[in-house]
Amino acid sequence: MPSPAKPDLQAKLRDVPHQPGVYLHKDRFGKVIYVGKARDLRKRLASYFTPSRQRVAEHKTRALIESIWDFEIHTVRNEPESLLLEGKLIKEYRPKYNVSFRDDKRFLLVKVHPEEPWPRFQLSRMKKEDGARYFGPFAHSGALRQTISWMNREFGLRNCRPMNPGERDYQHCSNDIIKNCTAPCVGKITREEYLAKVEQACDFLQGHAKDLVRSIEEEMQEAAAALDFERAAELRDMIENLRKTLKPTRQFKRRGVPGKAINPEADVAELQEALGMGTPPTVMECFDISNISSNHIVASMVRFRNGVADNANYRRYRIKTVKGQDDFASMAEVVRRRYSRILLEARARAGDEVADATQENPMEALRRLEKEWEADEIEEMPVKKAKKREQTYVRLPDLVIVDGGKGQLSSAVKELRRLGLHDLPIIGLAKQHEEIFRPGNSEPLVLPHETGALRLLQRIRDEAHRFANGYHQLLMKRRVEESILDDCPGISQARKQRLLKEFGSVARMRKVGGEEIAKVDGINLRLAEEIVHFLKTHSQR
Repeated sequence: MPSPAKPDLQAKLRDVPHQPGVYLHKDRFGKVIYVGKARDLRKRLASYFTPSRQRVAEHKTRALIESIWDFEIHTVRNEPESLLLEGKLIKEYRPKYNVSFRDDKRFLLVKVHPEEPWPRFQLSRMKKEDGARYFGPFAHSGALRQTISWMNREFGLRNCRPMNPGERDYQHCSNDIIKNCTAPCVGKITREEYLAKVEQACDFLQGHAKDLVRSIEEEMQEAAAALDFERAAELRDMIENLRKTLKPTRQFKRRGVPGKAINPEADVAELQEALGMGTPPTVMECFDISNISSNHIVASMVRFRNGVADNANYRRYRIKTVKGQDDFASMAEVVRRRYSRILLEARARAGDEVADATQENPMEALRRLEKEWEADEIEEMPVKKAKKREQTYVRLPDLVIVDGGKGQLSSAVKELRRLGLHDLPIIGLAKQHEEIFRPGNSEPLVLPHETGALRLLQRIRDEAHRFANGYHQLLMKRRVEESILDDCPGISQARKQRLLKEFGSVARMRKVGGEEIAKVDGINLRLAEEIVHFLKTHSQR
């Protein structure tokens, strides 16, 4: 089959407007290889097709230019919008020549929950269906943090952590004294009055802030006239932060095109067809290994049901049997632990029915029993609650996904076969080129980037990656916190381990007195009091 003719890029370039936007470079197969943003699309794209650019460019840029076969553009209204859209498209296409935005980090949102006793504004990277109001996303995180800090002071809103602060929290807070808070914790303002201020702040975040910005500008002019240039500069920076934060931007859906919202059910059906499965993969489980350091090697398992995250059935693991960084062995361990546990739980519930392999293998027995248990539970549950029921057993997934290529897939398949789960569908998703590896197939399956099937696999894989990294960061944080005990006089490694085993963490130790600590074997009351004093006078690292 002859390759398609290369478009006349110079002629196409003449139709590109002098507007801000995002451009996508594609190779001869139509695959997106680079996503970039520009204040002026015409000028930026023209720079790629200037002969002198290729001669002086570094090796990576030269390779990119040689690979460009076609390009696509999306115009936007301003630079912040181009930044948001660029991030969305890079996360979607994962182009080989992009480095930034390929992780799981999202742009910041501002969240406030009106049902809390005393609502406060918080930053979030994930929008959830939790009844809270969300604003954003915001492209400039630094400007946003400064704006939220200023907004809390301007409207007298609290920024303390407790859900329902009281007098005890007030004793350790100075915001009321310096007029930065209306002190709802001690009743200096009624809830109705406080909620009115929260509503004013919400209007502010929605862009209704012209009068406030104007008043700050007037204050800046007065400070400059009075030769108070330090205060004038401070107000100037504040105005700039406010303008950056409150500049209107659009939220871009999938591919940044209206009407392209994610359709989980359609994606599941498309994945079934792409993989040639007899039934749709209603339940999918994906595994990821996080071994950023050899101290804490962890794994995650996320479950999706009907194409949507089933957060209640996420699991995380600390790798126990593997020494050093070995992704293959780590993947084998976590797959073995996950499905051997499901088999054991099923065996305990069904007696010897699962163990009897003379008639049917464990896979067939489990599938049969799942149908029987599900039918029994629906019969026992009231009809009006049947849709909301919680399963009292863990069923096998319809598809297992491992993050990785042939090596990770091979390790997982070996463990499934050892458990008798030969027929459990499993694939590997290699991140670099988004190739799908299947047992018994030497060549990977490559799906077009715009297909819902690949998008679904990417969402599951990225969620597993996020969950694993989150657990790894939690363990590292705990380790840093625990290391403070190494500097405490009189605490040997053995005593440190006994203390952590008894209390679980340094944070819990800070909340108890010397008498409680003295109950630990090898710790007398005098040493316990010294530990309490040490923890009070030494902040967390």
